[in-house]
Amino acid sequence: MTLLAIGAGIAVLTGIGAGLSIGIATGKAAEAVARQPEAESKISKLLLLGCALAEATAIYGFVVAVLIIFMLK
Repeated sequence: MTLLAIGAGIAVLTGIGAGLSIGIATGKAAEAVARQPEAESKISKLLLLGCALAEATAIYGFVVAVLIIFMLK
């Protein structure tokens, strides 16, 4: 039972990577807009796409953690 909890905890750690990557990407996008304000629309589109992909990995980790807890019980 404790190994299930450890496995679920490790699976949820994907949220840390997603949070860090979204934060770094947002900072870089803000720098890019500050340097080239005319490219703001292109930069924001790419930022939103990248953030969505990064957040998807966190959601996958959460789903795996829930599956570990409820399916292997």
